[in-house]
Amino acid sequence: MSPSPPAGRPAVGARGLMIGAMAVVFGDIGTSPLYTIKEAFSPQYGLVANHDTVLGLLSLVFWSLMLVVTLKYVTVILRADNEGEGGIIALMTLTRRFVEKGSRKAYLIGVVGIFGAALFFGDGVITPAISVLAAVEGLEVVSPGLHFLVIPVTLAVLIALFAIQRFDTTRFARLLFGPIAAVWFFVLALMGVLNILHDPEVLKAVNPLWAARFFADHAFGGIFILGAVILAVSGGEALYTDLGRFGARPIRRAWYFFVLPSLMLNYLGQGALVLESPEAARNPFYMGVPDWGLVPLIVLSTAATVMASQAVIAGSFSVAQQAVQMGYIPRMTVRYISSSNISQIYIPAINWWMMVIVVGLVIGFGSSSALASAYGVSMSMTMLIDTVLLAVVARALWPRWRVWVVPLCIVLLLVDLAFIVANFVKIPLGGWFPVALGIALFTMLRTWRRGRKLLRAEIQKEGIDLKTFLPGLMLAPPVRVPGTAVFLTADKNVVPHAFLHNLKHNKVLHEQNVFLTVATLNVPHAHKRMLVEQMSDGFYKVVLRFGFMETPDVPQALMQTCDVCDLVLDPMDTTYFLSRENVVACARREGMPLWRDKLFAAMHRNAAPVAGYFHIPGNRLVELGAQVEI
Repeated sequence: MSPSPPAGRPAVGARGLMIGAMAVVFGDIGTSPLYTIKEAFSPQYGLVANHDTVLGLLSLVFWSLMLVVTLKYVTVILRADNEGEGGIIALMTLTRRFVEKGSRKAYLIGVVGIFGAALFFGDGVITPAISVLAAVEGLEVVSPGLHFLVIPVTLAVLIALFAIQRFDTTRFARLLFGPIAAVWFFVLALMGVLNILHDPEVLKAVNPLWAARFFADHAFGGIFILGAVILAVSGGEALYTDLGRFGARPIRRAWYFFVLPSLMLNYLGQGALVLESPEAARNPFYMGVPDWGLVPLIVLSTAATVMASQAVIAGSFSVAQQAVQMGYIPRMTVRYISSSNISQIYIPAINWWMMVIVVGLVIGFGSSSALASAYGVSMSMTMLIDTVLLAVVARALWPRWRVWVVPLCIVLLLVDLAFIVANFVKIPLGGWFPVALGIALFTMLRTWRRGRKLLRAEIQKEGIDLKTFLPGLMLAPPVRVPGTAVFLTADKNVVPHAFLHNLKHNKVLHEQNVFLTVATLNVPHAHKRMLVEQMSDGFYKVVLRFGFMETPDVPQALMQTCDVCDLVLDPMDTTYFLSRENVVACARREGMPLWRDKLFAAMHRNAAPVAGYFHIPGNRLVELGAQVEI
């Protein structure tokens, strides 16, 4: 069942959601015909464009789409939603519900899930570069003399795309992306049908025996062609990540009735073209088009790849926001750029870092074929992690279905392992880059998570138990002043440093004193926002709970009426106090190695201010510093 849109998101009809899914969810996989067959016939694979090879290759593409995308992601994994949300982080948090909290299994699931998210980003940055570059390379088919324009035009398109991210493009995207997606998939299907008419023999490729014959003819070396075939399923993870935006039913309908038929017709048409004219293998997507249609197709292809790249960038913002909420990366500045759609966010740090990496990839690799050699290693490993987590969820959550889902996961695991083996040979050719980027991101994510735990432990060492401190304080209370003081603390049972500093320096107590802890739950949306415990006269312990897909707006949440106590907050008479720790790395046997301590300290210094992240007004904030060694 498709989840209802969260508050702040516009309600869209089923047809609109399906068209939106075609534009956003399938943008990446929808542009893969630009380079998949072309890459399969590149010199590194040594394939000869004869009858059996072409049909075997097409059969591999068809059954990869059926097994990996149709069966695994569209049919099965879309059911593993975390209260309507999808993606590897949502799947990881869903999986951890079924294991004992704090156990070794929970720890391993967390590590594997975050490693998968880091790898997903490592391959994700290649998508804008390879797709736009492949589209613009059509200029070389128009005229080889236009080769010098490919890199400049690609860079201009990509830089412009990243530059407009800070603006509200909701209406622009709604007006253009849907029609572009509809025209794109129609053109893919039409091109395929026209080319198939030249050699209908390629329709036999739907028989899996042709795939088996391909492996028999090429012996063990035939498995390495999966390094090119994986390009056809690139974007499978994206349709699960966008589950919360569109719902399972529109995604499934768009795939079954439009995207899958269009893709397969186009792939079969490219195969027919190669059978008819083997020299077309150097760019079968463009070479099957009449001369008069080349320039319009290049324009349409570029628009479609921009659409796919926009979806990747927006998805990166969403995943980064989830990771921040769950405490895996430092706080970042998040800007809400649409007044009508709360999911339309912009994270400057992610945007500009992605632009630098993507531009570097285009300049460094120089062609879509070279980038294809770097693509797939991280994605195949992410697919494997998805399968493992799916098996855990199926065993715990679907008792009636696990009889067939768990064995299916074993089959899918073997398919994923085959893709991993095939793609590992790409590591010397450039595949090292997304893996290295993924490992670097994983190291930062785990360092931040571990560092926050050590920081909290150090604060707790010097902490004073709140329940024993307050009775002693009230034996000789300081002067009470009007208003409310809110003291933010990570540990609700320890006296906040800011509270102690306020007593020491200002020597006053407010009429109302709130010890506030903000908690992020392992669900997309918290069902009960505020928990309040009245401790003594004028003292309250408050926990605000947010889901990992929600915006932690503390002042707005505190305005809720408490029906179990007399706590009432006037926004104009409330002051927020928080301590800002200055983290100092020191050599010691416990905790992390010194280099990780220094990395955490640097990340902590560059994190976005707590006040901005929690939407606390600057004119109602008092920050007090404290130095902590880890």
